[in-house]
Amino acid sequence: MQNEKLRLDKYLWAIRVFKTRTQAAAACEAGKVKMNGASVKAARTVAIGDQYDVKTEARRWKIEVTGLLYNRVQYTEAVKYYVDITPEEDQQYNQRVAASFYTGKRPSKIGRPTKRERRNLDEFMDGED
Repeated sequence: MQNEKLRLDKYLWAIRVFKTRTQAAAACEAGKVKMNGASVKAARTVAIGDQYDVKTEARRWKIEVTGLLYNRVQYTEAVKYYVDITPEEDQQYNQRVAASFYTGKRPSKIGRPTKRERRNLDEFMDGED
């Protein structure tokens, strides 16, 4: 199996840049994965020494392929198959994006009323009839 050609979407999934192969393929088709400034397709064959610019929702990467990985493995193993050569300004961008990442918790006193506020509203609305 190791002498087979390795698709770009499968490689990006295997080294854990994307959570699913579908996401990796969609990123390739949307032009989020580039080689030498040109967009590449998901079916492109990966070779050792290739350099790719990858934009994900969370961060920007510039990676160089150091080994071919055919199956998804744990992170500590996956990092051995590429070198992160992300420029300094993109690393700073990645830190800013991570710092402003939405946690899903809404601010206090905004949004849905509390049970007490709900009762007061109901009493107020019933009083208008």
